Amino acid sequence: MQQVLDILKLAHRGGIEPSMDLLHQKEQSIPGSINYHIRRYYAQHPWVADDAGMMVYHYNEKKPQENYLELRYCTTGNKYCYDKSCSFCEKQPTNCNGQQTTVDVFTFHFSSTFLNQFTHNVKLSNRKDEVLAFKHPNAFTKVFPVCNKKRNTLDALLNHSYTGALENIFINAKIHELLLYSLDCLVDEKEEGFACKFLEDERSRNGIYQAKEILLQHIGDPITIKELSRKVAMNECYLKKGFKEIFGTTIFDFYQQQRMEHAKYLLYEKGLSVTDVSALLGYSSISHFSAAFKKHTGLKPCDLLK
Repeated sequence: MQQVLDILKLAHRGGIEPSMDLLHQKEQSIPGSINYHIRRYYAQHPWVADDAGMMVYHYNEKKPQENYLELRYCTTGNKYCYDKSCSFCEKQPTNCNGQQTTVDVFTFHFSSTFLNQFTHNVKLSNRKDEVLAFKHPNAFTKVFPVCNKKRNTLDALLNHSYTGALENIFINAKIHELLLYSLDCLVDEKEEGFACKFLEDERSRNGIYQAKEILLQHIGDPITIKELSRKVAMNECYLKKGFKEIFGTTIFDFYQQQRMEHAKYLLYEKGLSVTDVSALLGYSSISHFSAAFKKHTGLKPCDLLK
């Protein structure tokens, strides 16, 4: 376990153990967005360690512009194949035919400016809200176990068939799931189940997850809640309440946030014009897109043009 903790402490600096070789890495560094680094290492000696996560809350009252929240994870037991990138492989990481058993290290960096969009109109009622809003007065580092939900999401980041723009949309959505799941480690009380009782039915939960996937498929083709409820065969009221409970945000805010994150990618990484991005995301005018972008990111679209 100590070896895993050492790696988590070094993760933000890209440090590795001397006995580990870097097999693959993927990173993103877009101003005002989620910055992440995923590294896959080959451990020359067998590892026997539990997966672990670490939350780093950096807080400096005198320098608020430097505040950030960072999530780091270390998972073991996956396989890596040199012949085929895991990003295109249909097999799950643990079932891969590759001979290299990996240690996978993830770092996700959230600036205070980025997280502000989730809390600027929210009444802070618990420690999770205080941390997201950087109102918790003391910096801290917390280590937590990686539950099945987190592990499945992390494995999905290693093993999916998306490329290009669709890959960016998929990764952004998965990182938001990790943020939601990881914030639960700040709550010590026992889990009491779902507040919305209809979510105790697996079919209802699947309908909520299906709704999220449909929203991601319609990033450039806005869909109404009424249309969405028909597609998943669920009452609109149940859909809205269930979505908020499972994903911690409203359908509209989730959809807008995903659109804006994708817009950052198209502007900064792909170098598209503001006009093109506005059209690709289904906006009726450039002014409407620019206003929405500024509201959700605090930036003007032109700020991300290289």
